[in-house]
Amino acid sequence: MTKKEIKALISLLDDIDYEVASHVEGKIVSMGEGIIPFLEEEWEETLDSDLQKKIEDLIHNLQFDGLLQRLKAWKEGGGLDLIEGMWLVNTYLYPDVELATLTKGIEQLYFDAWTQMKENMHPYDQVKALNNVLFREKRFSANTKNFHSPSNSMMHLALETKRGNPLTLCVIYLTIAQKLDMPVYGVNLPNLFILTYKKGDVQFYINVYNKGLMLSKTDIDNYILQLNLNPVDIFYEPCSNLEIIKRALRNLAFAFEKTNDLEKATEVTKLLTAITDDDPVI
Repeated sequence: MTKKEIKALISLLDDIDYEVASHVEGKIVSMGEGIIPFLEEEWEETLDSDLQKKIEDLIHNLQFDGLLQRLKAWKEGGGLDLIEGMWLVNTYLYPDVELATLTKGIEQLYFDAWTQMKENMHPYDQVKALNNVLFREKRFSANTKNFHSPSNSMMHLALETKRGNPLTLCVIYLTIAQKLDMPVYGVNLPNLFILTYKKGDVQFYINVYNKGLMLSKTDIDNYILQLNLNPVDIFYEPCSNLEIIKRALRNLAFAFEKTNDLEKATEVTKLLTAITDDDPVI
């Protein structure tokens, strides 16, 4: 369709004939996210608040459907790029933020950390050096004041404000660590996402939310005991990128529940289901 034809189609959204308006909506949805700039243009030009609301809903639905498909494609592709996965979660609330924004922030932090690394450093010294860069020089820290805010799950905001929840801070940390060839991975501990340094017979844990505090297996044992849980492998061993993104979506859905935005909580749960179940999401 030409630009003129698309604008003519969009102008029929407020047709008094319900069937015509409904048919037009269906046609617009079938055209996918490419039509969003034309919808935004119409939104700016019209003074009809009802039409603006209809356009806003259409844009959101188009963006949501696009995100759903991109998340599924990311999973089916093996979930290899963790930053891309976090960016996809990010785009639920901030669809205009680009992946390059996240990668650029990570690259700068990586360079700063790389300058502090020396050859044949002991694993503990590697972690201490990375801790020094992130928590002393760059002043990253836990966002305890707005822990349940949905924005606390947004990685671009964690990079920008240097505040985040355990998961966003851990993803930043482990991404930089892995770029430095450090064998650091995520661990799905109950109520607290942490990292593990694991190579051969060497394994210890890193609590990024507590400024990179190093922990032993005994510390993890005691933590699990305090929660009255049985120790299982998942609490000690590295988890996949897919599991990290699932947890990011669970955190976001829970944040919306805590802020009584049940509509968004339901949508995010649908995104989670799309990469959890084998059955297609309808």
